[in-house]
Amino acid sequence: MAFTIATWNINSVRLRMPLVEKFLNTVSPDVLCLQETKCPDPLFPLSAFRKAGYEHIEMQGQKGYHGVATVSRRPLEVVEKRRFCDIEDCRHLSVHVEAGGRRILLHNFYVPAGGDEPDPTINPKFRHKLDFVAQMHDIPALEGEGLSSVLVGDLNIAPLETDVWSHKQLLNVVSHTPVETTSFDAMRRAGNWVDLMRQAIPPEEKLFTWWSYRAQDWAASNRGRRLDHVWSSPNLSPVLSGIEVLRDARGWERPSDHVPVIARFNLD
Repeated sequence: MAFTIATWNINSVRLRMPLVEKFLNTVSPDVLCLQETKCPDPLFPLSAFRKAGYEHIEMQGQKGYHGVATVSRRPLEVVEKRRFCDIEDCRHLSVHVEAGGRRILLHNFYVPAGGDEPDPTINPKFRHKLDFVAQMHDIPALEGEGLSSVLVGDLNIAPLETDVWSHKQLLNVVSHTPVETTSFDAMRRAGNWVDLMRQAIPPEEKLFTWWSYRAQDWAASNRGRRLDHVWSSPNLSPVLSGIEVLRDARGWERPSDHVPVIARFNLD
């Protein structure tokens, strides 16, 4: 059976709900994970999602900042809303969803951006980011008979040279500094996660999911970064049928600076 998971940093779910509805109506993923919803739970647009056919909705939100939400055509069971670095800032949600005879543990993450200065001694936001990623070492890719794991979200790090428009020019820019990319890879390996995007799209190819609002013509300059990720436990990677980065969404009216990433699976 076909099963689809999408992830998208929406940069305010209420502001961009028309774009979300457009996406749901055209792509129709089984599950959509949103980040940076910027919405307290009582104000989350439940009715719009339900009208689009997504009856099962779990969220962890706050006013004006951060926030994650997972919406689904299939029943969801909340597993955890983990607090990282002893800060209540709504950056994680994990759920169980059943598909194709599997119980999938699905993590939805919004990793701190880290500010502008890549020095943890003078920039507390960067220190927070490094500490957050270090604590993610404790998130394993659980797998077993009938059990798989997926981790998606805006992880705010572009790990490979081909995940940024210029490796050389971004080495000292937050999201691609060596201390971040080294820690990021160590965290992924510690959890035994598989990078599904780079399984489907060769590491030699440029791959971006984010383009700054500051660019006058984002498409022409193409100064992007791959900040959004889709990982899985090893036992799910063989049934990955494809990855799609919906680049066109960056050109929609009043867009997010991130675009959706869609992972498709052929489950038994």
